[in-house]
Amino acid sequence: MDEQARSVLNRVIRRIPNKNIKNLLSKWNCLSADQLLALDYTKPKRMIVEHIIDCCENSSLNLKHITNLEMINHIDNPDQGTWYACQLTDAQDDAVCVELTQFKEQFKAHLHGVIRHISIKMKKHEDDAIWIRIAWGDNFSKPNHLKPTYVVHHLHTSYVFISNLMAKHKIFLCQALVVATRHGSIKDGHLSTRSLTAMRDLLLRRYQQVFPSVQAKIQQERDSPPLHPCIGKEHGDHEEMRHQMACEAFGHGPTPKLETAVYKLETRYRGNGNLTVSDREEFFRGVVRFSSSSLLESLRNCVSSGMAEGPVTPLLSAITRRGRNSFVITDKGPGVSSQASAPRA
Repeated sequence: MDEQARSVLNRVIRRIPNKNIKNLLSKWNCLSADQLLALDYTKPKRMIVEHIIDCCENSSLNLKHITNLEMINHIDNPDQGTWYACQLTDAQDDAVCVELTQFKEQFKAHLHGVIRHISIKMKKHEDDAIWIRIAWGDNFSKPNHLKPTYVVHHLHTSYVFISNLMAKHKIFLCQALVVATRHGSIKDGHLSTRSLTAMRDLLLRRYQQVFPSVQAKIQQERDSPPLHPCIGKEHGDHEEMRHQMACEAFGHGPTPKLETAVYKLETRYRGNGNLTVSDREEFFRGVVRFSSSSLLESLRNCVSSGMAEGPVTPLLSAITRRGRNSFVITDKGPGVSSQASAPRA
């Protein structure tokens, strides 16, 4: 193995708990049964890494095998690093006919055509997701396998999930995705999180949604006087309505585990009390950030418990409705209240 292969292998093994190394190496299927049995996973990580490197060298494994091990680890542990969502737009008529083989060929052909030194590996996961690992180089330097970009895409969906992409490589990756998926363009999805699982659940609607099928009944109950003077029943009705509104906005059952939602404010002062402030032409700017270990669960509990008033403000319900956790709130002009602006490319 060369020095880069050793570095990649060292980084992969050091990030894995000792108890999980055996399972990963078994899935990798590049070491013999005797080599796996000879490993002592109770030893310090440094000694385990050295032993695995010796086994790989004895088996004549190279960088290609090591990067395959890294991909297996990423697929088994998808909630690593920070993921960003992008959305494909302007689908061509034959976009629904794109097959995996066609996607692979066109994606690789485009990137190899614009960058001389680049390494691309693809794997299809059990849930039909295409995992792509890209080690970027340029016309003069070889690919850097220590800082690869990871891309996850489900064919025939409009979403792409990207991790660890440098700005100078973004245009090449976006062009390759547009060509390979038969779309016209790709835009920022304004959704980022450390959990790829949460991102996919939110955008692909893999959580239990509640639709406002009883909205008319709820509105009627709000507008009409109580049928019975019993205070307990009145409180029960209000509790049921709050729970319904919370579930309509954020779903029922386990929610995608988003950790943050960010609102950037660009507004002007409205009022006659302070002419100095009113005459300012530039915006007041600020940032409001909501954070929680499970933000959607926290917001749902706030509404259903009565801590937050219902119905849920569109600024919060837009997280699930529009599949975003980054918003810009702008002032639309005199007499118009501030609201979430259109997505920015």
